[in-house]
Amino acid sequence: MGIVNQDNITDVVIESLGKHGDITDRQREIATSLIKHMHGFIKDVKLQHSEFLEACAYLARAGKLCNDNRQEFILLADILGIEVLVDMMTNPVEGNESESTVLGPFYRENPPVLPKGASTIQKHYDNEETAYYEGYIKDENGKGIAGVTLDVWEDAPNGIYENLDPDQPEYNLRGRFETDESGHYAFVAVRPVPYPIPDDETAGELLRFMGHHPNRPGHMHFVISKDGYRPLISQIYDADSEWLENDSVFAVKESLIGKFKPAAKELGTDLHFEFDFVLKTAAAQAIAAE
Repeated sequence: MGIVNQDNITDVVIESLGKHGDITDRQREIATSLIKHMHGFIKDVKLQHSEFLEACAYLARAGKLCNDNRQEFILLADILGIEVLVDMMTNPVEGNESESTVLGPFYRENPPVLPKGASTIQKHYDNEETAYYEGYIKDENGKGIAGVTLDVWEDAPNGIYENLDPDQPEYNLRGRFETDESGHYAFVAVRPVPYPIPDDETAGELLRFMGHHPNRPGHMHFVISKDGYRPLISQIYDADSEWLENDSVFAVKESLIGKFKPAAKELGTDLHFEFDFVLKTAAAQAIAAE
């Protein structure tokens, strides 16, 4: 039936799926649920046409902001708790494997490849606290894994990521490292500081609409990968940071919180941070998904 009214419009649209072109079962599942939920939302809030047009204009503005340095739609998804929910559903934790959390909108591919123990610091700040980060990447049996790649990145002591700050050198506080034969990693960086996510454009509009704040606790990002293991996207959080229990993107998990301690003199830094990760094998992940 092509003649529509408020009572049948949802069914009419769903019945059109696949009528004039092949679609997969997964496409049908996603489209059907999307249509049902979107139509239900519109009916629940009695969305007006002027509000619909405002929403379209809002999304258009968000799209124009997307570039190599800022992915606005990921930022909006973070503010709504969408990315962290998708991540938890995609990467359910079983056993002793480490928890994942959001990638965030400021990751950059191909950071500088650095030797174990090297520093990511290219610019110094008066208020910085240098830190020696180290730990082990282990398998589920507690054995260290050699040759694991770690991409790490964080905000500068001024609270800004390098790719958003023209005064910072390219790839400042970013680096790629590899574990040694025992699975040990180490690098020098700074203690991450709490910072507000960009709230100047559409992200700020959404925060103000929600009556929410933009602040995130201090954290270091990790992307950890090795063939044969499930890649891990995660963050480690400063136990003494502000906003730890009120993160603007809802990404903090208890297991990812660690403590900075005063560093021993031989480390040559102000602070010392130790944190281990456990990776699940790809085979174990495949069995869990069945």
